Amino acid sequence: MFSRMGSAAYKKDLTNIQLLCEALGNPHEKFKSIHVAGTNGKGSVSHMLAAIFQTAGYKTGLYTSPHLYDFRERIRIGGAMISEDFVVDFVERIKPLIEKIEPSFFEITVAMAFEAFAAQEVDVAIIEVGLGGRLDSTNIITPELSIITNIGWDHMNMLGNSLEEIAGEKAGIIKEAVPVVVGETVPETKPVFEKKAKVQNAPLVFAEENFQLNDYRLHDDHLEITYKRGQNEFVQIQTDLPGIYQIENVRTVLAAVEILKKTWALSQTVVNKALQNVKSITGLMGRWDVLHSSPTIVLEVAHNKNGVEKMLSHLKQVAFNRLHIVIGLVKDKEVDDVLALLPQNASYYFTQAQIPRAMKGKLLQEKAIKYQLSGDVFNDVNQALQSAIQQSAKNDLIIVCGSIFLVAEVDKKGLPAKN
Repeated sequence: MFSRMGSAAYKKDLTNIQLLCEALGNPHEKFKSIHVAGTNGKGSVSHMLAAIFQTAGYKTGLYTSPHLYDFRERIRIGGAMISEDFVVDFVERIKPLIEKIEPSFFEITVAMAFEAFAAQEVDVAIIEVGLGGRLDSTNIITPELSIITNIGWDHMNMLGNSLEEIAGEKAGIIKEAVPVVVGETVPETKPVFEKKAKVQNAPLVFAEENFQLNDYRLHDDHLEITYKRGQNEFVQIQTDLPGIYQIENVRTVLAAVEILKKTWALSQTVVNKALQNVKSITGLMGRWDVLHSSPTIVLEVAHNKNGVEKMLSHLKQVAFNRLHIVIGLVKDKEVDDVLALLPQNASYYFTQAQIPRAMKGKLLQEKAIKYQLSGDVFNDVNQALQSAIQQSAKNDLIIVCGSIFLVAEVDKKGLPAKN
């Protein structure tokens, strides 16, 4: 299981997923799809697109990873998780094949998603890449549209040690004559996408060139954004995902919708309504997820350099007295890169998720001292969070961040009532 073992579970070819899908009658060929890759933002973009298609009346599949609370969050149809019976029956049915070819947890999950979407005859499925792109198990689909949100430093042990190399892996989802939207670029990555798109004869759109940020207003529970399109057209969007980094993700979605409108009935009215209700339509969690106020408690799944930079840019826009950061990371991440970014004037609560990949809170604390970050160590995230609550005044801000697995272990029932 990649989620338990890390890079040791990463398969560097598509053989297993191809064998699994062949045995199932190639379910991935029986529905239309949109493929979403990127270092950060791909989960948010996938959920936004699913919300838009659902609001437009299409039967929509959504495959994302990892999950926070329930494995079935990974595979949704019309916003609802697949049934427990489907999961059990599927695994029972392919057990002989599992024993024969020994696929990874992720490969089995991808095949399960494809089977569910084919069986339910979805109109379209939004498929989020698990890791990288070129060799990701999801990359056997031929989508209507490929999307690459951005390129940042993450999983270098598997994807490469330069932004160009990482971009090359993500660009591996670009298919022959399939349009591609790229959300954000930097000078190192743009030529990589241009070259790959040219080789594949794939129409290429850079979202940041089509929708320029004009203005935005940040609220506790939503974000208002105005983009300029062309010379004098303005597009106003409101979304229930208040993270300031959603400005880039919404832009990417708008650029994608421009292309999708040619073959799908996606009006601006539908887009506006969907983006206002992404959480309730799709069940998205963990993106600047405000659980409580006075003190404000936020869950944020920022766990790599790029994600933490985006979280910190949001912090600059938020009013609070003292900052408390409950943090836990996994061993195979670039921990020093993350710690070097974090503010020295915050109070820290070092902990770990209850998985083998987790870096022990004590070791994290020792590494953090090098960066003048100080705080106590706790056995689990809920002990750490309770301590942060006890030491907080009503105008303080508590952020639980780092490993997605850590955020998943927060006991929401153990928190004070939301006020």
